[in-house]
Amino acid sequence: MLGMTWAEWLPLIFLAVMGFALLVYVVLDGYDLGVGLLLPFADDTAKDTMIASIGPFWDANETWLVLGVGVLLVAFPMAHGLVLQALYLPVAVMLIGLILRGVAFDFRVKAPLQYKPFWNRAFFGGSLLAGAAQGWMLGSYITGFDTGPLGIAFSLGIAITLPAAYVLLGAGWLIMKTEGGLQMQAVAWAQRVLWPMGVALVAISAATPLVHPTVADKWFGLPQVFALLPVPLACAVAFFAVRWVLTHPDLVRGGHGWIVFAGTVLIFVLAFFGLAYSIFPDIVIGRMSVWDAAISTGSLNVVFAGVVITLPVIVGYTVFMYRVFWGKARALTYG
Repeated sequence: MLGMTWAEWLPLIFLAVMGFALLVYVVLDGYDLGVGLLLPFADDTAKDTMIASIGPFWDANETWLVLGVGVLLVAFPMAHGLVLQALYLPVAVMLIGLILRGVAFDFRVKAPLQYKPFWNRAFFGGSLLAGAAQGWMLGSYITGFDTGPLGIAFSLGIAITLPAAYVLLGAGWLIMKTEGGLQMQAVAWAQRVLWPMGVALVAISAATPLVHPTVADKWFGLPQVFALLPVPLACAVAFFAVRWVLTHPDLVRGGHGWIVFAGTVLIFVLAFFGLAYSIFPDIVIGRMSVWDAAISTGSLNVVFAGVVITLPVIVGYTVFMYRVFWGKARALTYG
């Protein structure tokens, strides 16, 4: 790696930018998708506060999805074509879900009061469509777009697991952003979904080497199995730290509820690291390496200049936005 040329490093830089953007998207948009999935279980007053907790953030969070897919399109057009061709239907379903969420977010407040329950259900439906479609796409991607029974079963498993993980992330967000009865209700929601999500995540992790033999070689060969052991151990520590806080409500009331959100984010990050390690150096597992998929070095140099300008702006804006709107949420209203 150290002896690589600039032309060999450039595709890796763009791969890192794309991976970073998609990871940030999954975390940031994941919690607001999770809040949307929890919406049917709250009363009307709590619904308004839940929507308000994500109000300043949800649309900006989706900027990271645009950046990640944009880098895939511009820097790796051959991979983009292959991925979108294989995932055309779930991508369309995801976009329908995201559009439905956007429409429902505004209409639930501005439409006549009798239509508010309909738009609440639409917001939930859009969140479910988007979360399940993303899970299906992830599962299909990991299997190399296998359409056999095992590939379909694996994709379906992640299509269920990812929304469950989003629910835990959303509940952790509400624990941080709300107080009183809604905060304790969010603790109860997180308690209900924690173990099912954890069991499903372990099952998916165990099944991943079965659906792609190269993954098994990377994780269970010697000596890398010992070097990689901290990853599942850290996941276990994060999981039980989340469980400890959830089973001790006094810790939540005492201001330590952020551990639930932070622990869930850590699990997401470690899972992403595991996935990246499993498929590298392929950008489409078993089909195309990152260097095979990249455009010419001259074109990447031009795009690199744009990324150097654009990425810090997006990061800076995101940090600024969260600092400005941080604090406990109140019911959403329009003047």
